[in-house]
Amino acid sequence: MPTNRLVEESQVKTYGSVMFDAALATGGQDEVLEVRDQMEQILTIMRSDMDLAMALANPDYTPEQRKALAEGVFASCSPALRVVLAVMAERGDAPLLKRVYEAYNQQLEEQLGLCVVDVTTVVSLDDNLRHIISSKAESDLGKKVVLREHIDKSILGGIIMSTNGKRIDASMKTQLVHARTVLCDTSDGGEC
Repeated sequence: MPTNRLVEESQVKTYGSVMFDAALATGGQDEVLEVRDQMEQILTIMRSDMDLAMALANPDYTPEQRKALAEGVFASCSPALRVVLAVMAERGDAPLLKRVYEAYNQQLEEQLGLCVVDVTTVVSLDDNLRHIISSKAESDLGKKVVLREHIDKSILGGIIMSTNGKRIDASMKTQLVHARTVLCDTSDGGEC
């Protein structure tokens, strides 16, 4: 059944706002950031587990079955997130989660004046580097920045930073792939 885009956009904003308000009321800024992190993890899981993603929106299941599935799967999540996910599943709106995540991040910026910057490195950041990255990001973005640090040994070295759908990839892995591509393009017909 086709859905009016304006109605859908209103639903997305409502889900994001309700989740944000509940998280803020429950545990303040720390809870708001925790819910954001959990939502990010759920999006990753749902991209890799299509059965789960499809089941949460499957019209062959009753709304009650979809709600029970969401409540069971996400039982360990923050209550603010778990309740909204259950309602979304019950209504067949689980496919909207990525957009709800974006609306939630918009609430985070508008209401708390925060911008979350995800930083991926091979090793943990020291306090000096953490300060340098935060200061530079705050200067560039014009907002208070909260760093979310991730360790990923597969990038070999360097740093990957992302915020608001923008990504800066200065990892060794990417630089090596780029160098390989440049060398292959400039070689005289050699195989790479």
